[in-house]
Amino acid sequence: MKHEDLRNKALSKKDVQNAFIELKPEYGLVRRMLLARKRAGMTQADVARCMGTKAPAIARLEHSIITGNHSPSIVTLRKYAAAVHCNLEIRLAALK
Repeated sequence: MKHEDLRNKALSKKDVQNAFIELKPEYGLVRRMLLARKRAGMTQADVARCMGTKAPAIARLEHSIITGNHSPSIVTLRKYAAAVHCNLEIRLAALK
C-alpha cells in the first residue's frame, strides 16, 4: 500500500481525523524547524554546537514536539531559531 493510500484510509476514520487536526500545529512547527535547518545547511550536530549542547539533544527536541513527551521552553526554541539564522515568532490567532 502506498503512503498516500494508507493516509487516506486512516483519515477516513473520525477519531484519526480529530487526532490529526489536534496535532497539526506541532507537526507544522517541526516541519518549519527542519526546513529552516536544511535551508541553513546545518546538521543536528551543527545546531547543537551553536546552542552549546549535543546532537542527541537536538534530535530529542525535534522529536519531542511531535510526540508531546516534552514541551520545549520558549528560550530553547529561541536558541534553536537563532542557530538556524531565524527569528522565533509566537502569536495568538483568533479561533475560526
